[in-house]
Amino acid sequence: MGLFGIGSHKDSNSALAVPDDGIVPPSKMWGDKFGMLATRGLQIIVVVALAVGIIWGLQQITLVVIPVLLALIFASAFAPAMSWMRRRGVPSILATLIALLAIVLLLGGVGWLIVWAVRDQWDMLYSQAEAGAQQLWQWVQTLPFGIDQEQIDQWIASLQDFITSAQFGTGAIAGVSVVANFATGFVLMVVVLFFFLKDGPRMWEFLLRPFRGSAEARARRIGDKTVSTLGAYVRGTASVALVDAIGIGIGLWILQVPLALPLAVLVFLLAFIPIVGATIAGILAALVALVANGWVNALFVVGVVVAVNQLEGNFLQPVLMGRSMKLHSFVILIALTVGTVLGGIVGAVLAVPITAVAWGIVQVWDGPDLPARWARRKRTEPAPS
Repeated sequence: MGLFGIGSHKDSNSALAVPDDGIVPPSKMWGDKFGMLATRGLQIIVVVALAVGIIWGLQQITLVVIPVLLALIFASAFAPAMSWMRRRGVPSILATLIALLAIVLLLGGVGWLIVWAVRDQWDMLYSQAEAGAQQLWQWVQTLPFGIDQEQIDQWIASLQDFITSAQFGTGAIAGVSVVANFATGFVLMVVVLFFFLKDGPRMWEFLLRPFRGSAEARARRIGDKTVSTLGAYVRGTASVALVDAIGIGIGLWILQVPLALPLAVLVFLLAFIPIVGATIAGILAALVALVANGWVNALFVVGVVVAVNQLEGNFLQPVLMGRSMKLHSFVILIALTVGTVLGGIVGAVLAVPITAVAWGIVQVWDGPDLPARWARRKRTEPAPS
């Protein structure tokens, strides 16, 4: 019978046949649809557990991770300048010192502008804020649910008790610890940045030693894409932020809003947090105008901020950053939320460039202009507008 194929047909179905006792062997239970579903579920659980473990581990060493990431971002932003100086025969150590000096002068100049402007206009702002607080108190007294002086005295007494309590002392100690961690992280960032600028190409070649063939080509594409994406993001965002700061600063100066220069610098810094940063900067500028010059002036400030933001979103970002750096607003919001939850303000600043790098890596996974298979656009899929 087996000669005519009957026996072979029986053998092929024997793996799916149920034994006479009705008990399916455990090894065969993983071959049906539910078994495959369970296998995928276990794989997902393992991947999620691994990701959570990596994130948890990175959170334990943020004092190292964040300075290294910031150093990598700064080094990527200055990579074209370093390449330009090396091509013209400038020694590596001298080019590194020039780049570091430029970064220090830039950051130091921003800090000096803020301190100088606040100190120069502090007395006037304090008197205007005091007058605005008195006007606010007079308005509160006109409300139907009046707040008497006794309640205010109780609030002040509660605040004084908190300041003199052990809880406030613990918070002050924690604040000193934060300052110490910041100083340590800043020094580490400068040191790491020095080595990234000076020996970055050599360090990358050392990391590529274990790879061979197509794996090495892919690793090189990922490295080049990471540096170019981070550099383009930082330079493009800085250019957009500078235009925003100049536009809003001129508007605040024309409207005679106090602290116009520090507010303009704050606009520049907050512009590195997409979507949310511009809103926060506009609210702060409007509040200062409201306290100092009244609600009409504050409305004009809001109009200036909205106009500049429209110019940024419709013209500056597409031109200065390019469509390759443009992420969907939904992706940006999710990245900002996750970054803020995991790393606070620093996480919010780093979330979008890291997301842009991840998407850039996907775009060159299978070739210089060939995305990963799952990310390739279908022929019937319309191009993004």
